[in-house]
Amino acid sequence: MTTAEEWNEDFKPRPVHEYLQTTVDQFGARPAADFMGKVWTYDEIGELVDRTAAGLQAMGVGPGVHVGLCLPNTPYYTIFYFAILKIGGTVANFNPLYVEREISFQARDADVRIMVTMDLKVIYDKVEAVRKEKLLDKIIVCPMTFCLPTVKKVLFSLFKRKEIASIPQDDAHVWFDDLQTKGAQPKPVEIDPNEAIAVLQYTGGTTGVPKGAMLTHRNLSANIEQMRCVFEAARAGEEKMLCVLPFFHVFAMTVAQNLSIILGAEMVLQPRFELKALLEAIKRKKVTLFPGVPTIYTAINNSPMTANYDLSSINLCLSGGAPLPVEVKESFEKLTGCILVEGYGLTESSPVAAVNPLDENRRAGSIGRLVPGTTAKFVSIEDRATEVALGEKGELLLHGPQVMKGYWKRDDATAECITPEGYLHTGDVGYQDEDGFIYLVDRIKDLILCSGYNVYPRVIEEAIYQHEAVDETIVIAVPDDYRGQSPKAFIKLKEGHSMTHDDMQTFLKDHLSPIELPRDIEFRDELPKTMVGKLSKKELVEEEAQKRAAAEAQSA
Repeated sequence: MTTAEEWNEDFKPRPVHEYLQTTVDQFGARPAADFMGKVWTYDEIGELVDRTAAGLQAMGVGPGVHVGLCLPNTPYYTIFYFAILKIGGTVANFNPLYVEREISFQARDADVRIMVTMDLKVIYDKVEAVRKEKLLDKIIVCPMTFCLPTVKKVLFSLFKRKEIASIPQDDAHVWFDDLQTKGAQPKPVEIDPNEAIAVLQYTGGTTGVPKGAMLTHRNLSANIEQMRCVFEAARAGEEKMLCVLPFFHVFAMTVAQNLSIILGAEMVLQPRFELKALLEAIKRKKVTLFPGVPTIYTAINNSPMTANYDLSSINLCLSGGAPLPVEVKESFEKLTGCILVEGYGLTESSPVAAVNPLDENRRAGSIGRLVPGTTAKFVSIEDRATEVALGEKGELLLHGPQVMKGYWKRDDATAECITPEGYLHTGDVGYQDEDGFIYLVDRIKDLILCSGYNVYPRVIEEAIYQHEAVDETIVIAVPDDYRGQSPKAFIKLKEGHSMTHDDMQTFLKDHLSPIELPRDIEFRDELPKTMVGKLSKKELVEEEAQKRAAAEAQSA
């Protein structure tokens, strides 16, 4: 068995865009992406990347320039991602579901002055509002019609005009076509994969306000190579990857997009999760690889529609973002005949750190073994320095070439998260058995994992506090059979004010994205506090656990 040290000695970091060029050279005529029935070959994607890179270079994009991508899963994401990296720029991923306030915060923090987005009103209007705050200099606009087959393009133009934004004709707006010059090639740029930041990926880390994880070309190329080792049974130039997880999420960026590129797989793009569309895509394209989150597999398991679709083409599935319930795994494997395994990672590790074996050695309930080139240790939760014995519970620390360079403009947070020896504090509590399998049992911090997304209680609390009637609020994670976890808000109102659950939800819809919106809101006369007067979550977490245990006991 190859040791982490041996793997790291053999691993040669590469600029990430070189993987695309290698695949274009090898599988140029093969389909690269399918979006709603329109297909692009690797040759076509490669040419669009070169043209776009040359156009961006003419705009001044290059080393040290951060370009925001606020895009759903379309060919545009892949084109701009690789074009930016090819000329030495840095990609800053933005969630298109973010509200204006969240886009503003990230654009300011990440020093993004150029944003790429669609001409869809639901996304563009928020980006334009941020530009009007003078946080952006340029918006690159990508027309939806470019992505559609001819018939759908006509129907979209006829019946969905109201979904298209009104785009000003001014110097602040650049259309995708404006970047395209036939045959254009970007000027070569020297990129040091060990130092150059490829992606700024925002996360709360193990706690707090979102911070930009600096993922270098070395970090991302390591995780691409590690995933190729994990998926060694995948057939280069033959696979079809279902891409329903959004590429702006680090899991999908690596395991759906970048792994597809290195395998020469066809990406079957889904702009959002709609169960019927997903089932139709699997049936139509005979999808073979399917990374997802537990909520998606649960939805497939539980839907009466599923019986109408042949899912037998699926061979391998990797679940991440949240714990995979054993019953969900077993039901999905029985339904499809495929292998579904759980993996584990963090934004700070690009993201994959551990995966269950894709064979009969996989173990339900475990996040699996460390991917090649990665080492781990477990330390005491109390002092963070004392290593615990094999099999004992402690905080999981990770070390490997995929561990981030640090947090953007946050040396303090970097020092708190990464040890002088380069080990990453994960904030997760677990243990490792003598066979190398890792089991996670708890989380140290308050981060909420909701359908594979990081949801930060503090962000929700700050939004709630913007209502004039609110005196105090606490947001905690509660178990959710569908999402894994979901946020619950406890609110104390100011004296003389009244409010209903629906009133608060209506207010929050303009302040939070749908995934952050707490469905469960409880109003209280008082909220628990520590001895020094700080609001305390511990008592509320314990109350919710007791209520759930009592309900389960009653139903048993």
